[in-house]
Amino acid sequence: MESYTIARVIHVVAVILWIGGVAMVTTVIIPAVKKLKSKEEQIKTFEQIEGRFALQAKITTLLTGLSGFYMLYVLDAWDRYLDIKYWWIHAMTVVWIIFTIVLYILEPLVLHKLFKRYAEKNPAKTFAFMHRFHWILLILSIITTIGAVAGSHGLFFI
Repeated sequence: MESYTIARVIHVVAVILWIGGVAMVTTVIIPAVKKLKSKEEQIKTFEQIEGRFALQAKITTLLTGLSGFYMLYVLDAWDRYLDIKYWWIHAMTVVWIIFTIVLYILEPLVLHKLFKRYAEKNPAKTFAFMHRFHWILLILSIITTIGAVAGSHGLFFI
């Protein structure tokens, strides 16, 4: 079970860095960028910060997924996907899939180009939309984290 404990440590630290970063972007960085004077300054600043965070997010989501699925494997807990009592495992998986698709597929192939195009035309509307999307992802992540911490310690809300 030592490998399980190591996987859990990796999992928790990766989630802290990942979701903590999302919280920082949502509650501090986007609001600060929205207050910058020119659209050029807004776009440049956001892209510089986002570019650095994207690497951290990719690494931490990868570690989160690998360690999470490893723990399910070690515990042979796949049947938890069939029990609504473990809704938080479903939520963790869904949140992870959403972020993984956004980070590894949509952002590099589609979202980066769309952001530049729409931010050039209407930065206020673009940043407002992006900010709302980040809030939705952050709230889903927080609800999932609450459920996961409670559920992994035997407190089930269902």
